[in-house]
Amino acid sequence: MDNQEQKHVRRVRYKGTHPKTYQEKYKELQPEKYKDTVEKVIQKGSTPAGMHISICVNEILEFLQIQPGQKGLDATLGYGGHTQAMLECLKSEGHLFALDVDPIESEKTRERLAKLGYGPEILTIRQMNFADIDKLVAETGPFDFMMADLGVSSMQIDNPDRGFSYKTEGPLDLRLNPAKGETAAERLKTITLEELQGMLLENADEPYAEEIAKEVITTIKRGGHIDTTTDLRRVIEKALSFLPSGSAETKEAVKKSCQRTFQALRIDVNSEFEVLYDFLEKLPDALAPGGRVAILTFHSGEDRLVKKSFKQFRNAGIYSDISTDVIRPSAEECNRNPRARSTKMRWAVRA
Repeated sequence: MDNQEQKHVRRVRYKGTHPKTYQEKYKELQPEKYKDTVEKVIQKGSTPAGMHISICVNEILEFLQIQPGQKGLDATLGYGGHTQAMLECLKSEGHLFALDVDPIESEKTRERLAKLGYGPEILTIRQMNFADIDKLVAETGPFDFMMADLGVSSMQIDNPDRGFSYKTEGPLDLRLNPAKGETAAERLKTITLEELQGMLLENADEPYAEEIAKEVITTIKRGGHIDTTTDLRRVIEKALSFLPSGSAETKEAVKKSCQRTFQALRIDVNSEFEVLYDFLEKLPDALAPGGRVAILTFHSGEDRLVKKSFKQFRNAGIYSDISTDVIRPSAEECNRNPRARSTKMRWAVRA
């Protein structure tokens, strides 16, 4: 028998007044225990680590007009903020289904909502892609209301282990379901110059697509590794080294190119456009007559697909009405949650 005492591991604590790493933010990662700390972070216009602040909740509820007894679907569960708001509208009557491909975060959300009193009698959570909505409808029948938030959740972005952000060191993964498919690092090892340049243009409207694509391919051909978020950021910085050094404009340009490159890779790795197209094609059959759907998009490619689909089905008489203009978050919401600024909401009503 080993009589050696187990070494005590001290919990990571805040360093000073402004913790920088994800692990140091233990108070933000326990919102139920440190509500004051979380609220202070939100009031400063930041999203607490491990949390996601839902966007356009009031606008979505105003449009959906949820009534007790109805059956609905949150096609993108995430942190569960929209789900909780819709459940409150049901007043314990009816049922809400929710989908998410992320096995890590969906289980956390299930537990969080269960503690609030939303168990399987009112809420059913499935780990599945919303592109397979037809399989769900075969079991449940069509829905009275539905919403989809196409953005990546903040808790995914902020967790360095997921590799969604160029700001923190982590594996270059970018998969919404980390147990399925190839990582972004693996994708870059086999991609061609033409594919990568096209990806950056189509998925992110990257103005320096040619320069970044050439530098990535050159790095890999010379035996270099792009396995981490930092590796990719450095390659992007090198690709843009022809820009005037030291200026605020250059720093902003590099920052934006990093954001767009990570976005383009994420969309590609998760086949997000293909998945969204399938979802939009199957959507009308998933809605009951008079059923309402609201969709939040976060970049032009997504918005174009949603706008085109809604218009096409309205012209065919399948939707009785669609939003003619996008709905945006209020200035107050954007100040409280800067990640809301790029959001566009569109809606449709089933004939």
